[in-house]
Amino acid sequence: MQTYMVGGAVRDALLGLPVNDRDWVVVGASPYEMALAGFLPVGRDFPVFLHPETREEYALARTERKTGRGYHGFAFHADPGVTLEEDLARRDLTINAMAQDGAGTVIDPFHGRADLQARVLRHVTDAFREDPVRILRLARFAARFADFAVAPETLQLMRDMVEAGEVDALVAERVWQELARGLMEATPSRMFEVLRACGALARLLPEVDRLWGVPQRADYHPEVDTGVHLMMVLDMSARLAASLPVRFACLVHDLGKGTTPEHVLPKHIGHEERSARLLKQVARRLRVPTECNELADVVAREHGNIHRSGEFGAAALVRLLERCDAFRKPQRFADILLACECDARGRLGSEERPYTQRERLLGALRAAQQVVTSEVAQEAQARGLEGPRVGELIHAARIEAVASALAVA
Repeated sequence: MQTYMVGGAVRDALLGLPVNDRDWVVVGASPYEMALAGFLPVGRDFPVFLHPETREEYALARTERKTGRGYHGFAFHADPGVTLEEDLARRDLTINAMAQDGAGTVIDPFHGRADLQARVLRHVTDAFREDPVRILRLARFAARFADFAVAPETLQLMRDMVEAGEVDALVAERVWQELARGLMEATPSRMFEVLRACGALARLLPEVDRLWGVPQRADYHPEVDTGVHLMMVLDMSARLAASLPVRFACLVHDLGKGTTPEHVLPKHIGHEERSARLLKQVARRLRVPTECNELADVVAREHGNIHRSGEFGAAALVRLLERCDAFRKPQRFADILLACECDARGRLGSEERPYTQRERLLGALRAAQQVVTSEVAQEAQARGLEGPRVGELIHAARIEAVASALAVA
């Protein structure tokens, strides 16, 4: 029985990056022998075990065979006769198909170290085509390692897979999982550039794919192309260390621009509501988590108003805060403002420009929060008022508080 560290841990160590998670492959052992050694079985589809002390995952060396379309169409074979090279051959990319033994020797049958040095993402074998999730994984690695190029033969293989309909067989949960992880990488734009280059973006997110080539007003968007702007917004969200809900909101905030009638271009009147409608389709299709969906909906509908809020008086500011549900969910409102800042700074020449709307709106919220709604309600009841009239008085008190704050700002 021989044990090897494999995959991302070996890759990251060679790149000089921190190694946080270690995966191990065991060659020459059976499940019975692993159990005797104290390992706890956890794998449902193939033999994976937890180390009795470190709780790290140890998998028996295995091979796999395609049995149907999509991510689940595989049969796995694991026994003591499966070699390390056979196990590494089933992996996606050469940079992930290396192993290291206990003495520190790197086993690299598919030249992953050379591809690391050349900054290339390359598939290991033609078996790559059997699992469409690998397209998403490669795109995610492109977002993590932004200076790595996709090998031409690998990109062609991905295009062939898309044309064969393999991407269409992906389950929504796995697509969302990989997209979410890609959005959280250092350069998320790279994920979508790679997906677009192989044709997968048009299948998975046609609402996003159609944004390229759509013009915008150059006085607001010197980059002009909506798709280019979107990629700049995503990378700004990474630069500002935004959370996943904020980054997803950035991804979908301008979907409506892809359906603007040609005769009104480059203006995009009403694109906010169209974006919100298209978001519903995306969220339903990919089963987007509620937190991400709800934040993205507000950003899609209100980002234009938030950008223009510097021109608003107290009454308009309070109405905006109410539409954003800022009084009940102030932290989410802060996230909404961060997404809008990413949008404003994701434009040529605006990358370093302060987003003054953020502090003005947060100041308005703080002022309006000083209104003690219970006291207003008690006063209204004393006057014999109830129901909607109480809400109107609270609304008016908030406007007065914001107006006072603006007067001394």
